[in-house]
Amino acid sequence: MNILTTDIIRLLIAVCIGGLIGAEREYRSKSAGLRTMILVCAGSCLFTMLSQHIGGSNNGDRIAANIITGIGFLGAGVIFKDENRVNGITTATAIWMIAALGMAVGAGYIQTACIAAVVMLLVLSTLVLLQNIISKMNQLRNYRIVCPFRQETLSKYELLFKTCGLKALRGNQSKTGQEITGYWLVQGPVKNHEKFIQLLLNDAEVKEFDF
Repeated sequence: MNILTTDIIRLLIAVCIGGLIGAEREYRSKSAGLRTMILVCAGSCLFTMLSQHIGGSNNGDRIAANIITGIGFLGAGVIFKDENRVNGITTATAIWMIAALGMAVGAGYIQTACIAAVVMLLVLSTLVLLQNIISKMNQLRNYRIVCPFRQETLSKYELLFKTCGLKALRGNQSKTGQEITGYWLVQGPVKNHEKFIQLLLNDAEVKEFDF
C-alpha cells in the first residue's frame, strides 16, 4: 500500500469519526454540528499527515503543533455568556477533542482514535441524562418580580423563597412610580421552583415576574 492510498484511508476514517460525533451534536442543535466536526477532524488529520511528509523525521511535528492554536480560536468562537451562565463550553471542548482525534488518525493511531471516539460519543450522549437529573435536584434561576411598592414587599418574597426550600441571593432593586422591581439569584430543586412559581401566580399583588 503506497503513501497516497494510506493517506486517503486515514482521511476517510477522520471524516467518518467527525461525522459520527457531528451527528450527535447536530441532533442536539449545537452551534458546531455535522459539517463543522467533519471539517475539523479531516483538517486536523490532513495537517498532521502534511506535517509528517513535509517536515520529515526531524521536524515532523511543526505543522501539527499549530493545530492546537487554531482550534483554540474556533473554540473561543462558540463560547458566550448568557446572564449568569456560560454556554458553549461543551461544544468548544468537543471541537478540541475532535481535533485530537483527527491528529491521532493522521499520525496512524487509528485504533486509539476509534476507541477515543466511542468514549467521547458515550460521554456526550449518555451523561446528559445524569446532567439532567442533577439539574432537577439543584437548579439556578434568575427571578424578576414587579409589585406595588411597600416597605415589606421584597422581604415578603425572600421569606417565601425560604418557605419553598430555595436559597435566594438578592440582586438589584429599582423603584418606578408606585412599583418596585426585585431581582434574585435563586438555587434549589426544580419542584421547589415550581412550587414558588405557583404561589406567584396566585399572588394578586404580583404584576410581572419572569425567571
